[in-house]
Amino acid sequence: MSTPFDYQRAFSRNLGWVTENEQKLLQSKRIAIAGLGGVGGSHLITLTRLGIGKFNISDLDTFELVNFNRQAGATVSHLGYPKTEIMRDMALDINPDLQINCFSEGIKQSNVDEFLDGVDLYVDGLDFFATEARNIVFTACAENNIPAITAAPLGMGTSVLCFMPRKMTFEEYFCWEGQSEIEQLLRFLVGLTPVGLQMSYLVDDTKLDLANHKGPSTPMGCDLCAGMVGSYTLKILLNRGKVSAVPKGMHFDAYKNKFITTWRPWGNKNPIQKLNLSFLRKKIQKQLDKK
Repeated sequence: MSTPFDYQRAFSRNLGWVTENEQKLLQSKRIAIAGLGGVGGSHLITLTRLGIGKFNISDLDTFELVNFNRQAGATVSHLGYPKTEIMRDMALDINPDLQINCFSEGIKQSNVDEFLDGVDLYVDGLDFFATEARNIVFTACAENNIPAITAAPLGMGTSVLCFMPRKMTFEEYFCWEGQSEIEQLLRFLVGLTPVGLQMSYLVDDTKLDLANHKGPSTPMGCDLCAGMVGSYTLKILLNRGKVSAVPKGMHFDAYKNKFITTWRPWGNKNPIQKLNLSFLRKKIQKQLDKK
C-alpha cells in the first residue's frame, strides 16, 4: 500500500520544539554541505529529518569498505557508487519534495560561487585533510556573509566551531595563510580541539598519521557532530537563542563525560595555542623520525 508523501505530517513530531511557522521557515531554507562522508552524510540525514527543504551537496568520492565504520551511506549495496548520488537518493527517500543540487566534482574556486548561491548556511563535512577545498569555501562564506559551522568527530565526542558573518573568520582563527600542508593540518587540529579531551584514551597514537592523511574515527563521534550541528542550525536559521561564535567553541566528549566551552582570542596566535602547536609539532616529528 502506497502512502502519499505529506511534508506537514512527515515532520509533525518536530512541532513542540518548533512552531508550525518555524517548521515552514525551515522548509524554505537552503543549506550547503561539502563532503558527504562520516560527518557530512550524517549532517544531510539529520537536517533532512529536521525538515530543511533545500540543499546543495558536494563530494567527489565513491563509497569504499574503509567507510563502513562511520558513514551513513556506506553499505555493501553502495560500494563503488558516488557519494553525492547515494546520499541524494537517501535524502529524497525521506523527503521526496527536497530541492537538492549535486556538485559531484567537489568544491573548487571555479564552482564555489554556484555552490553557495542562495545558501542560508554552510555546514562543513569535508575530509579533515581537504585543506584546499576547506580554505576556498570558508573564504567564500566570509566574503558573502554566510554563517558556517564545522564539527569534528574527535574520538567519542565532537568539537564545534561557528563562524558567523562579520565576526572572526576561518583564516583569522586558524592562521593558515602561507603555511605548508602539514602545518595547516596541525593548526586545524589544535584549533578544533584546544583542550584535547579525546587524547587521553587514544590507545594507539600511531594511527593518527597526519603526514599520510590517516586518522582513527568512531560512528559515535560522527553522530554527535550531526546532533550538535543540527541544534545550532536550528538556532541560526530561526534566530533562536545564543550562538557561541569563534573564538569561542564547544567540545563534548561522551567517553570522558565532559562538556567544555573554549575561548581562544586571536585563535592560533593565542599563547596557549602556540604551546599546543609546539608540543604537537615535536610529536609529529618523532613519528616521522621513526619511519
